[in-house]
Amino acid sequence: MPRRDPLTGAAELCRMGAADLAAAFRSGAVSPVEAAEAVLDRAEAINPELNAFTLIDRAGALAAAAASERRWKDGAPLSDVDGVPTTLKDIVWVEGWSVRYGSTTTSNAPCQADAPSVALLRKAGAVFIGQTTTPEFGWKAITDSALFGVTRNPWNPEKTPGGSSGGAAVAAAVGAGVFHLGTDGGGSIRIPASFTGIVGHKPTFGRVAAYPASPFGTVAHIGPMTRSTADAAAMLKAMSGRDLRDWAQGEGVLTPLDDEAGFSLAGKRVGYWSQPASGTVDPEIARIVEAGVARLAAAGAIVEPVTLPAENLLDLFHHHWFTGAAARVAGIAEQARAAVDLGLLETARAGSAFTSTQLVQAQIRRGEFGAAMDKMLGEFDFLVSPATALPAFDAGLELPKDSGFKRWTEWAGFSYPINLSQQPACVIPCGLTAAGLPVGFQIVGARGADARVLSAAASLEAIFTG
Repeated sequence: MPRRDPLTGAAELCRMGAADLAAAFRSGAVSPVEAAEAVLDRAEAINPELNAFTLIDRAGALAAAAASERRWKDGAPLSDVDGVPTTLKDIVWVEGWSVRYGSTTTSNAPCQADAPSVALLRKAGAVFIGQTTTPEFGWKAITDSALFGVTRNPWNPEKTPGGSSGGAAVAAAVGAGVFHLGTDGGGSIRIPASFTGIVGHKPTFGRVAAYPASPFGTVAHIGPMTRSTADAAAMLKAMSGRDLRDWAQGEGVLTPLDDEAGFSLAGKRVGYWSQPASGTVDPEIARIVEAGVARLAAAGAIVEPVTLPAENLLDLFHHHWFTGAAARVAGIAEQARAAVDLGLLETARAGSAFTSTQLVQAQIRRGEFGAAMDKMLGEFDFLVSPATALPAFDAGLELPKDSGFKRWTEWAGFSYPINLSQQPACVIPCGLTAAGLPVGFQIVGARGADARVLSAAASLEAIFTG
């Protein structure tokens, strides 16, 4: 199938970013209601083919947009993102919506409270237009479920958008919203960002509070997915903050998220991480990313090849992810488990086979790896890498055909290591394959340095699109 532009058919309002919308709301040139209507129309138009949404809440969105419109007219918006159309992944609590986690085993009873990130976005005036698809309990890096079906890539509907935040990525790519909340336990923001040609930022762990706690523990992050780094930065700022329900977040003081004035790539020491922790890099991906690295060097950065600290990172991640899957499945009534995704059940069984001693040993190993990564990011300003080692493959499959892989983790070797180390990582598009599929470029920074990572991503975004 030939390449197609995901924004084809999108109204002009669906193409506008948060800052442009705010300026238009302030001047009265556009109202939040008009923006919401355009985005709702777009979501309804693309959903039959691409299946990005589990819920499109037209009535709720228009009521929220009308309230935002009144605030802008009164000169009293709640924030600079008041009225910005926003989607939320079907894995975070939203008051008044049922959250199904993509599973037939869950209740359709409405939630009684917002998750912390949702509450902060609501407090900022974001307009929630709908809920986006996820695989069952977000367990894998593609997006399909028995409850909601297969989600498809807007560049080529025969291909997967990745996952587990695949619906959010599709919604962003096609202009069905400006802000899109995703989660990332092993690449679930960054992989679909790469596959669909958008921006996805996995924040420093703890930057965005999480409640209820994920069974996948402290590899699980919450972050923004957008069409630009400016929008990602604005969304992250709106959804970040301390929440006492998240014990793992702690009282640690994170560096501010304000833009770094006069940021320049010139003179920055950058490590080029070119080989994934598992799997191999598709030659076309390598060529496109290396061209991006060359442009980074041409901007004055000092680029050096690096390898990650020695550790069997796939095995280490499996100890954390598979035991998390076992914990998740253990919470499902035994008589209901026959309806659960077979791959999730297999992963849970593998996790159940780990002993408590092995899990504690894995936690110690993780601490050693994380400390080594902190040391590396003390010596380098950033690491850069391909976002994924391969382009999007056929929709509905956990693995590329004839790949020889057993689980999705094996082809996600550029993403899950950074969940283990909890560092911020931003993915931006850097080109297209000959088949017209997007290729992502990943920028990783020191823990807490989200603003610097996003500044670097913005600089590279300008270079790659210039």
